[in-house]
Amino acid sequence: MDILDHLAKYKIFLLVAECKSISKAATQLYLSQPAVSIAIKKLEQSLNTTLFIRRSKGVALTEKGKILYDSVKQAFHLISDTEQIITSSKSTGHLRIAASNVLCKYFLMPYLKAFTHQYPNTDVSITCTSSSNACFMIENSDIDLALVAKPDHLGQAQYHSLGIIEYIFVCTPAYRNKFTCSNDEIFQYGNIMLLNQDNGSRTHINNYYAKNNIIPSHILEVNDMDLLIEFAKMGIGISCVVKQFVEDECNASSLMELTLTKPIPPREIGFLYHHIQPFNDNILKFINSTLALG
Repeated sequence: MDILDHLAKYKIFLLVAECKSISKAATQLYLSQPAVSIAIKKLEQSLNTTLFIRRSKGVALTEKGKILYDSVKQAFHLISDTEQIITSSKSTGHLRIAASNVLCKYFLMPYLKAFTHQYPNTDVSITCTSSSNACFMIENSDIDLALVAKPDHLGQAQYHSLGIIEYIFVCTPAYRNKFTCSNDEIFQYGNIMLLNQDNGSRTHINNYYAKNNIIPSHILEVNDMDLLIEFAKMGIGISCVVKQFVEDECNASSLMELTLTKPIPPREIGFLYHHIQPFNDNILKFINSTLALG
């Protein structure tokens, strides 16, 4: 089979797999549905295997189809990166990073600044998403590097730790003085302010509540850590925040930490990536820049 013809069929295969539909892929490729079907059938015949399971509402990859999809996607990424290097003599490639809004703002930025200063000709793209989705994107080779809380199971992924983050409950001294109960009992009376349910930090706090049989009576949800800090400083409730983010406020006594008998367990955060071929050397360059910052 001609190599260019083969590449064309792989491009069709990739889009059908991502669309999970031959008709949708045909529309995007400006081809007829029969033409796409024939291309897939010829590819299956050349490989002597079945790549898709045909269903009434689309298609799904077989196990061998999934293996081929991962390799083809990586190959096309490699071609794209190589094209960028060729078309730009100064280019040193591309690095795709994903992180949650909180981790991106408070942890990723210093490392990103150091990396772009050292490698100004490397194109960097940032995706702000949940940690769980960032892990999923790593598995699917949609990104090169994910800044996440350490997963329970790494599988084939590599993990570079940046240390731990601690969660605490804070409020103004004036708000705390409204209650005569202990800190452990304040969840029954105070206005508890938390990140929304879609956030990995909230899941961590929910697990802490469940383990310690804590049922807050009043909860206010927001989608930004900065808002939690500002609302706490306004004296309208008790916010669960990352301790490192409110050190200045606690030192200045504008906020106070509520010491609990059973503290919230810390979480380890770091960079997750796959050490597989074709490997993006910019991953290690980025990680080395984090080592330089300590």
